[in-house]
Amino acid sequence: MDAWLEVLEAGGPAMVQDGGRAGFMHQGVPPGGALVPEWLAAANRSVGNGWSAAALECYGRLELRLHGRGAWVSVDGRAFRVEAGGPFSVPAPEAGVVRYAAVEGGLGLPEVLGGRGTLPVARLGGIDGRVLKRGDVLPLGAGGGPREEPGGVLPLEAEVRVVLGPDLGRFGGDAVEVLLESAFTVSPTSDRVGMRLRGPGLPQADEGSGLSGPMVRGALQVPGSGEVIVLGPDHPTTGGYPVLAVVIRADWGRLAARRPGATVRFRAVSVDEARDIWRQQAPVYGAAPEAVTR
Repeated sequence: MDAWLEVLEAGGPAMVQDGGRAGFMHQGVPPGGALVPEWLAAANRSVGNGWSAAALECYGRLELRLHGRGAWVSVDGRAFRVEAGGPFSVPAPEAGVVRYAAVEGGLGLPEVLGGRGTLPVARLGGIDGRVLKRGDVLPLGAGGGPREEPGGVLPLEAEVRVVLGPDLGRFGGDAVEVLLESAFTVSPTSDRVGMRLRGPGLPQADEGSGLSGPMVRGALQVPGSGEVIVLGPDHPTTGGYPVLAVVIRADWGRLAARRPGATVRFRAVSVDEARDIWRQQAPVYGAAPEAVTR
């Protein structure tokens, strides 16, 4: 191990995250990956890494020390130089619920099922599938490529766009109207598995008689209570609650970054509109739309 990070102090949950691990849903393994992919991409690209390189997802203040070599370090896309033996801090999040810290070369932890990110629900990836603690050591990969300036600001107050369905027939006739015309707030019980939203209940037309089916990130599941649960990166791979709508890929981050108490409003778009929006956003990840699959 030629270069590494040492965790000096963890003032809140922090873990290793990357672009996720695709292709294992059929084995019960969710894709995981960064809660806010845009911010992971900004942090990585500003130190010359590929957008999906393993970095630190921090929910509180984190104190670190760099060993073995000097390197460019980035917090939320703002890059600075740290010399060998130098300490640096990741401040607690302010605007959003999380920050990302990337180091030139990325975190060189072993890949598990094609990814290095932590998947706490399965206890794999990162360091033993858990959050970081004082004394942990994180190896670094080889130096990155050209550094890039971070992109625009993620609009955390904007409407979240959804594609309606697939279970519209399992809801009451005014459920879509309630969803699109109401304001919801992020519950403090939200986590990487799902974001719970407080607001008006959405009426169902059945008593949960639907069969269990595959789930995806962004699905708006509605249990019998009428509460909206938006599935996150660590979502269960199957579920039986009906799904009223699905958050489009381009809006995963602008929703997931919101802190408890933040307002959420939804707007419906077509599948074609969702694809066009994603094509426009793909350059954030430094890849053509067809190449960005997570």
